[in-house]
Amino acid sequence: MKPDLATRTAALAQAVAAGAGRLDRELADEARGVVERARERGGLSAEHTVAALAGATGSGKSSVLNAVAGTELAEPGVQRPTTSHALAAVWGEGADDLLDWLDVRRRHEMEPDVDATPSNRSAGLLRRARPPAGISTGLVLLDLPDHDSVVVEHRVRAERLVERADLLVWVVDPQKYADAALHERYLRPLAGRSEVVVVALNQIDRLAPDEAEAILADLRRLVAADGLSGARVLGVSARTGEGVDRLRGLLADAARRREAATARLAADTRAVARRVVDACGQAPPARAADRAQGALVDALEEAAGATTVVDAVRRAAKRDAHLATGWPVTRWITRARKDPLRRLGLRSDQVRVPVDRPDLARTSLPQTRPSVRASAATAVRTYVDQVSAGAPDAWVLAARERGTEAVDRLPDTLDQAVASTRLEEARRPVWWRAVGVLQWLLLAAAVVGLLWLGVAAALRYFQLPALIMPVLTFDFTRWGGGAFDLPWATVLALGGILGGLLVALLARPLAALGARRRAGRVRRRLRTSVEAVAREDVREPVAAEMAALATCREHAATAAA
Repeated sequence: MKPDLATRTAALAQAVAAGAGRLDRELADEARGVVERARERGGLSAEHTVAALAGATGSGKSSVLNAVAGTELAEPGVQRPTTSHALAAVWGEGADDLLDWLDVRRRHEMEPDVDATPSNRSAGLLRRARPPAGISTGLVLLDLPDHDSVVVEHRVRAERLVERADLLVWVVDPQKYADAALHERYLRPLAGRSEVVVVALNQIDRLAPDEAEAILADLRRLVAADGLSGARVLGVSARTGEGVDRLRGLLADAARRREAATARLAADTRAVARRVVDACGQAPPARAADRAQGALVDALEEAAGATTVVDAVRRAAKRDAHLATGWPVTRWITRARKDPLRRLGLRSDQVRVPVDRPDLARTSLPQTRPSVRASAATAVRTYVDQVSAGAPDAWVLAARERGTEAVDRLPDTLDQAVASTRLEEARRPVWWRAVGVLQWLLLAAAVVGLLWLGVAAALRYFQLPALIMPVLTFDFTRWGGGAFDLPWATVLALGGILGGLLVALLARPLAALGARRRAGRVRRRLRTSVEAVAREDVREPVAAEMAALATCREHAATAAA
């Protein structure tokens, strides 16, 4: 179903609004002008059809007007230019507001047997004339100034009325019908508006019949080459009246149908909308943003120092595990080593994210290296180029500008993303606590055994009564060995020391495994944070440009349908 004129103009207005600052200024102004003319014309007389006689100097527009009107309204002259202001022949009442909008002051009311009055003259109505047969009412026929006038003001008036007329009758003569200025400047821009264009070859009475047919055939060829293959081309003679009845019949039919105004405005809207569609270029590949996001996030992770942070988390997790599960006697060695997370200022007690001002959160990560920042800028540009592939240059430049703004903000936003990412677990693993308790029990057993042995040695040294020293018998006779006894004090001391060292050694691979798992979880969290930065700072601004382009293209396509 074809959209009506109101739908077309509304769609064109939305397309221009979506393309504000991106569409070529002349094209946008032309589109706005078409929308404004459609709205203004729609509020004026729908009972009248405005037909304009346009042409070059000496083509005989005024003579054709007189011939169609059946009376001498315009005064053809020898001096050029002959028409400085437009003149209107009006069939029917109620066209005053329409003529005011057209800015036509010289008006003739075509009514039978009514003389002009002083009041009519003051209103610009020069006379009332009897209408010729065929035209009853509803027609406003304009005689325009010459479009090739040497007076610039005359040309401007003619071009303005050419834009506003419902039906255009181009009057040409045998000498100038092929004039390049006529075809390139006036007829060619009307391509696609054949239904509201008539080309009248005047002065055919000066040609032999075969010459007239040849020139008319050539004129039809030129008009078709201008994109007006459906335009009506006919020969007329204002002096002899040949062809005038046919032209008058075309005008009367247009006035009776009352479709020319809508057809002209719809054609104008379609024509400029097609140019807007062309200006919007091709739609970018589907899901181009999704495909390009991976490389962008990878580069931003590198720029954010994610690898450094993940490695610090892994080493810090191992350090924390050793402090919790290592042999208590040697833990001071681990504690003396610098905490990797604290060195980067990423411990939870160092990074405090204000609830109301998350932008104030900062880490102690080293400044981004120029090479890494350059790679991030390259990644952003590559992303923009992939997402905007096929878009017009203006939209691509706008998207790149948004990407450049994002690159300038990235150091801060990425640092804030790292600072706001949870790098430490809320609770320590249960096995840490269990192994830690076991280590302290083993250490206590070793201390008890050593003290026991020490007291026993001291008593022997001072030749005091010996302590009771229970023994633990180890019998290996069943397996071909012997049996021996060890004092419980020795068992506690050696068992506590060796057991603590053994538990610490067994806990190390578990700590390494847990550290790798924690680093993996942190990497995923950091990637999620970096993806949020990529989405908010790069993807959404660029997507907004591409969405505006899609909106412009979609509405322009509706207007051009």
